[in-house]
Amino acid sequence: MAKESIKAREVKRARMVIKYAAKRALLKASGDYLGLQKLPKNASPVRQHNRCQLTGRPKGYMRQFGISRINFREMALNGLIPGVTKASW
Repeated sequence: MAKESIKAREVKRARMVIKYAAKRALLKASGDYLGLQKLPKNASPVRQHNRCQLTGRPKGYMRQFGISRINFREMALNGLIPGVTKASW
């Protein structure tokens, strides 16, 4: 499980990206790269990292479900994810 401070940092980045999205688009369209540099670093969407919604785990993230592979497996085996069954052949 990730530290709460790391999870909070990702939430803060997500909010900052949304806050500055319009301003970034305007500066990019006009070609004002000096203005872009003056924006906060965390306003760039590239700095965001996908994390598991339940545990905050950064690796093994499954984009379609928004959780890590470990939580996905546990939830799928318990029948908590609709439409997902264990493969057998």
